[in-house]
Amino acid sequence: MEMWKESQLTQLSYTKEIDVAYKISLNFIKNLGFKFCSFSITSKTLGTHDYTLSRNNFPHDWNTQYEQNKFSAIDPIVAHCNHSMLPILWTEDVYSKTPWLWQALQQQGLQYGWSQSIHDEDNGLYSMLSLARSHCPITAYELYENLGFTVFISRHLHALATQTLTKKAPKPSMPHLSPREVEVLKLSADGKTAYEISRILSLSERTVNFHVHSAIQKLGVCNKIAAVIAAARAGAI
Repeated sequence: MEMWKESQLTQLSYTKEIDVAYKISLNFIKNLGFKFCSFSITSKTLGTHDYTLSRNNFPHDWNTQYEQNKFSAIDPIVAHCNHSMLPILWTEDVYSKTPWLWQALQQQGLQYGWSQSIHDEDNGLYSMLSLARSHCPITAYELYENLGFTVFISRHLHALATQTLTKKAPKPSMPHLSPREVEVLKLSADGKTAYEISRILSLSERTVNFHVHSAIQKLGVCNKIAAVIAAARAGAI
């Protein structure tokens, strides 16, 4: 590996801030012969605008046009990356069903590019890294020669972005459980039956079942075991 590549990738590996990491990645990619770099991450499960993160140096007019016209919904590159982690070259054939989008890319100096993605099944997040330039087509040899570097960059940016989004993600609110409901769930978690709980708390078995049912309704689950698990995960018991 050339010394500048090793130096910049080492610097990137120690970077903990997504914005700094993106700048280092952009510089590296420019040294590979590309002018533009885009990185974005979003959630397949949440699908909310707030649960996304994007960094790119694409032309401002392109970013505005892309967002206003919701091109992501018809972009074949995005569609590919949503379902596959194999790299894909931007070609006229790929854009055969959306020729106007291909023409818009050419007009913005984004003639030649490739994209690749990372799918994180553990948290439902997926990210996409794209490189582009206005000169010189990308050969298959160039793609695979540099693929290892861009996969490393993708994974590092993905990890940092995941940490950023996790900090931003709103924590689900915990329904208010009464002190008695908490007591009943705690004893249920210890494996006590309704009868045993009634003896411990000096309540009737019917009253114990009433508190269990109330907790089930508040937690939005379907049975006592699920209520115990939900309360435990929320830190209520």
